[in-house]
Amino acid sequence: MNEHTNPVDLEVDAPLYEARKKVYPQSVSGTFRRIKWTLMAICLGIYYGLPFVRWDRGPDAPSQAVLVDFPNRRFYFFFVEIWPQEVYYFTGLLVIAAMALFLMNAIGGRIWCGYLCPQTVWTDLFYAVERFIEGDRRERMKKDKAAITPRRVGEIVAKHAIWLGIAWWTGGAWVLYFADAPTLVKDLATFQAPLVAYVWIGILTFTTYTLAGFMREQVCTYMCPWPRIQAALTDEWALNVTYRHDRGEPRMSIKLAENLRAKGEPAGDCVDCYQCVAVCPTGIDIRDGAQLECIQCGLCIDACDTVMAKIGRPTRLIAYDNDINMARRQQGKPGIYRFVRARTVIYVGIIAAVAAIMLYTLATRHMIDISVLHDRNPLFVSLSDGSIRNAYTVRFLNKGAETRTLTLEVEGLPGAVVHIVGGETVTVGTPHLAIGPDQTFETRVLVTTGPDAKLDKSTAIMFRASDVTTGESATGHDHFIAR
Repeated sequence: MNEHTNPVDLEVDAPLYEARKKVYPQSVSGTFRRIKWTLMAICLGIYYGLPFVRWDRGPDAPSQAVLVDFPNRRFYFFFVEIWPQEVYYFTGLLVIAAMALFLMNAIGGRIWCGYLCPQTVWTDLFYAVERFIEGDRRERMKKDKAAITPRRVGEIVAKHAIWLGIAWWTGGAWVLYFADAPTLVKDLATFQAPLVAYVWIGILTFTTYTLAGFMREQVCTYMCPWPRIQAALTDEWALNVTYRHDRGEPRMSIKLAENLRAKGEPAGDCVDCYQCVAVCPTGIDIRDGAQLECIQCGLCIDACDTVMAKIGRPTRLIAYDNDINMARRQQGKPGIYRFVRARTVIYVGIIAAVAAIMLYTLATRHMIDISVLHDRNPLFVSLSDGSIRNAYTVRFLNKGAETRTLTLEVEGLPGAVVHIVGGETVTVGTPHLAIGPDQTFETRVLVTTGPDAKLDKSTAIMFRASDVTTGESATGHDHFIAR
């Protein structure tokens, strides 16, 4: 810089960020690639096929196994039916999901990112389409640099058409979870579906097409918060994809390594073939150590194993390993692994506890419910004969698929008379109520004590609603105010 140079000009000319370099992952075969193909097929099969699975819940009930029924405010999952009042089940599922993610990280680093994350699954699918139409890494790189030809235009159009088809069906499958799938498919095909369905299909088509077709590794590197979070949760025992420096260094050609080994001098197994870099979906060099961009997919392990097998060297130069073993190998000690340790036990314990609580509440939950709200003004009424009356708003809930006849009793207030007011009808004694299937019913209830009743200022009472057929009951608590 000379005295006539303007520092502002230098700041304007210098780019703040390095330009993105397109990643061309090469196809690879091996153990981890087969695992990824298998999990991808299972995940996509479940996602696309689950809305069409049927489950018989009886007459007048939806027959879709998994359904989010917004109009009727229900969530159905096979034999489980969740009401809005039971949102705590979703809280439990979120806790289990978070702990499972933490547990996976404690055992194998970012294995969620490498095998099960939707971004990884759909990006893998898009890559498979791209390779099928345009060829493998070298062919794609060559075609991107070459002049455009009619054949090349046809390949590009075909690739993007298939991508858009996958993205469209991805968005379409999502909306099928919110309505009867066969019916909605027919309505969509005949353009009779609600506008909101088309809007959401369009949104999810665009996001899937953009994220899996263009942004790819950028989502994992810059948009996803999990790489930053998991770095704070991991420890030295967690298995991560690791280049074993003690075996690989110093790097050199096969012939030079053979000559040095013949002389008894050290020689690394790494031959600098860059196959680990070529197959990496994020384009990093695992030999540079742990990096935020690494999604722990293990494809570099497959690539390196293939090369090691060809040159007659032991496999797993790149492998899932922990920081403890990296230090132990340098000291000539064997590797050790500890999957059962404090954090994994805690995570498993939390998962087991929350799952047990959820299963218990599901197994013992009532299909009827009752809630009670005392009138605030007036709190009580003194009748001419000296009796005291309190008024309540009582809501009954029938979660079953058939009409239930319920009785209502008040406990804790001997001799009290219960009146259910419904329009012009007043039922005295032990009232009976017919609650329709999958319905709520709200009514006013009057509770009256006799003139000779000895009452405290406030008496705790319990309303019990019982099914006259099954005997199942539900209770609600409140107070009887006397003065």
